Amino acid sequence: MLEELFGRRSLKARIEELEEEKRHLQRQLDAEQDRRADAVSDRQAAQERVNRLEDRVTELEDRVQRQQGQSGHGEFRREETLSDERLEGVLDRLDSVETGPEGALTAYVADEHDLPAAVRDAVGDDAPLVRRAAPCLLVVDDAGLVATTLSTPVSPEPFAEWRDGFAIDRTWFEPTGEYAVALVRSDLFALGEYVGRERIAFHGFDSELKSQHSKGGFSQARFERLRDAQIDTHVDRCLAAIEERDAERLYVVGERSLLSKFADRADATQPVDATGEPEAALADAVHEFWRVQLRVL
Repeated sequence: MLEELFGRRSLKARIEELEEEKRHLQRQLDAEQDRRADAVSDRQAAQERVNRLEDRVTELEDRVQRQQGQSGHGEFRREETLSDERLEGVLDRLDSVETGPEGALTAYVADEHDLPAAVRDAVGDDAPLVRRAAPCLLVVDDAGLVATTLSTPVSPEPFAEWRDGFAIDRTWFEPTGEYAVALVRSDLFALGEYVGRERIAFHGFDSELKSQHSKGGFSQARFERLRDAQIDTHVDRCLAAIEERDAERLYVVGERSLLSKFADRADATQPVDATGEPEAALADAVHEFWRVQLRVL
């Protein structure tokens, strides 16, 4: 009676409820702590696996580098673009090399898929590098002091020859005598005639070329036909201008898609990226044409 009077029974019941709630919360807390502990363990295990994998990757990379160093055909030891005085100096050095009889190999490799036996024997494990550099001129000596490829602005017929020095023709690399260079773009033509490095004549012109399709006007197909016709007319003008040159030797440079139209008239062709007005573009194109890529095996 008295307990009910003072509400003790209800208080005891509330205390029991709170105790049960406390035990429930404690169980939740314990479970959360267990989950966090498991998560920490999982994270630590994952990190350890990442570390092991990173160590394995590093080990494999080191092994690859060692194998490349041993085989000699991982990468070129050095690459350099040569022009003007620097090119002349390198060619002078190669000309100065003297060996015993058949101690110096010179070979022009025109096709990466067709290495002459003499080249394969001379370069051994470096053959993949020669394939990568082709088309190129290869110079190698039997003492292993020289092993280099050179790109050739004017390419000779394929050959492979052992001599007591390197068989290098300067006309493959440097401008000599009288010649003409024609720059052909879809919208531009420029022709220069030269003696050595000196330009003695110039002729150039622009041609109108529809550059973009206008919405609501011509259909795309008709636009492309019109543009192709404009390019054909431009090429005909270029061919006519080339026939008027005085120099016998002709090198044609410019857009890759157009060079085939001039191949039967040219001693050499080469794609170049020459922008701007005709005279300035020709100067850039001539400089790019006579550049030589040197790669040391």
